[in-house]
Amino acid sequence: MDSVLHTTGRFGPRTLLITTAAVPLTGWAVHALALRKQIANGRKDPLTGLLGRPEFLAHVQRHLRRYRRGLHVLMLDGVHFKTINDTFGHAGGDAAIQTVGRRLASWSAGRRALAARLGGDEFALSVVLDPATALSEITALREQLQQPFRVGQCTLHLGVTVGIARAVDLPGEDASRILRGADTAMYKVKKGTAGFPYCATRADAYSQTVNGRRVGRPGTHLLAGAA
Repeated sequence: MDSVLHTTGRFGPRTLLITTAAVPLTGWAVHALALRKQIANGRKDPLTGLLGRPEFLAHVQRHLRRYRRGLHVLMLDGVHFKTINDTFGHAGGDAAIQTVGRRLASWSAGRRALAARLGGDEFALSVVLDPATALSEITALREQLQQPFRVGQCTLHLGVTVGIARAVDLPGEDASRILRGADTAMYKVKKGTAGFPYCATRADAYSQTVNGRRVGRPGTHLLAGAA
């Protein structure tokens, strides 16, 4: 208190007003920062720490304006993750999902990329790559994701199906349409009607849906029957 009064005497009465006003402003700034951090953490998937679909689509949309030529959107789907869950319990299934999420995040670090978990064993990746080397880099990523991992005393093997949509192949399309193309490409690879690496066409981006979900997804036959 003495130091405040002494400062006031040297610099005038307005100094005291500024000094006392700075205290609640500083407190509010700290509170606002903590609130923003809490909101950001709330948007992350609690199992993997990755962002979700809304944030992923917003990221892709922003990058479309600057990096369309090199922007690649990947849809990734776990293979036989249900078997892991049924055999090793939820802990094993969670470990498989966490492993894929961690590997995607590690691969994305240092790149112009963002990984997201869309739900279940489905992930998405947005990355800007040199078109000349993109497919070889994506192939190497898939191999990295499929490396075995350990849960306790057991070694588990992962399978991941990858569908690719290149923004340059879909001129004028928005993030949602490009993601749909990647999803359809992934489904074709998973069903064996296309070989990996397969890149989405405009027809894939406009593939048939039921209530906004790609035909062939679990449960869509029920939705179609109810329509």
